[in-house]
Formats: sequence, C-alpha cells, structure tokens
Amino acid sequence: MKNSNRLAAVIITALIFIAANVAMAQKAGGAWNIPANYKTKKSTVKAGDPSINTVGKDLFAKHCKSCHGAKGLGDGPKSATLKTIVPSFATSKFKAQTDGEVYFQAIVGRDEMPNFEKKITDDADKWAVIAYIKSL
Repeated sequence: MKNSNRLAAVIITALIFIAANVAMAQKAGGAWNIPANYKTKKSTVKAGDPSINTVGKDLFAKHCKSCHGAKGLGDGPKSATLKTIVPSFATSKFKAQTDGEVYFQAIVGRDEMPNFEKKITDDADKWAVIAYIKSL
C-alpha cells in the first residue's frame, strides 16, 4: 500500500511538473504588421562597407547578441527568459525579407523586441547593424 501511494505521489508530481513547463513554453510571435513605407526602404550601407563589421558588429554585440546569439540563431542567453521564441536570422523566411522589413523589426520593434530609435540615433549606424544582421 505504501509503495502504491508513493508511486501515485511521484506520478502526480511529474504530471504537475510537465503541465507547468508546458504552460510556460515559449510561443511563436505573431505576424509583423510592417507599414508599406518601411517595406520599400533601402539600406544606405552597401555590401562590403567597412562599417558593417565595425559599427554594425559592435552595435549587434551591445544590443542584440544577448537574445539573438552571436550568430543570430535566436540562442542568446536571454532568449530562454522571453515569452516568445527569438527567431533565427539564418532561415530562408528571414533572408527573404527586404532591408526595410528587417529595419522595422530591428529598430522600431514591438512587444518583447525593444525599440532602438533613441538608443541608436545615427541613421548610418542603424543601417550598419541591419547590414550586419543580414550578413549572419
């Protein structure tokens, strides 16, 4: 009788643990509503520009790496603490986005993705970080 009570207690505890973890699981973020004027926005930083691997890389390390990870795979140390899954920059879906779409998501943000318009004030610096993100 004692063994069956212990077994029942272990099973109930395991079920509670599993239920709690499922309830806390991260969810995929919803579709972005990107304004038309951002979709057609073009980068002012051209491929090969040295600012991509200096300014862009430094800004990414300062503002983005903690959630998006060093290679942009969405595996940064803070990513597990968020309610939504941090997407990878390596997917074909991400790579198919225009410069302006990436700009809107990265600079304007929404929900858990912070707004960087006041943190990164120089327009060339914003585009350098966008170019760096797209190079990952």
